[in-house]
Amino acid sequence: MSRWFIIAGAILLVIGVLMHFAPWLFNWFGRLPGDIRIESERSRVFIPITSMIILSVVLSLLLSFFRR
Repeated sequence: MSRWFIIAGAILLVIGVLMHFAPWLFNWFGRLPGDIRIESERSRVFIPITSMIILSVVLSLLLSFFRR
């Protein structure tokens, strides 16, 4: 169990460093067709449906790969 926490922490660290030093790598995330963005004068609503589906599929594949 602790090994998984260390691996998850390392992955989050790498993603955080990439987002800090190379933010252009993640510009596509949240701007895909199917992501809902509604902006008005007084409020903003953002619902990243397609981005979350892609993230869910990738994480499911990674978890199933590492469990075997």
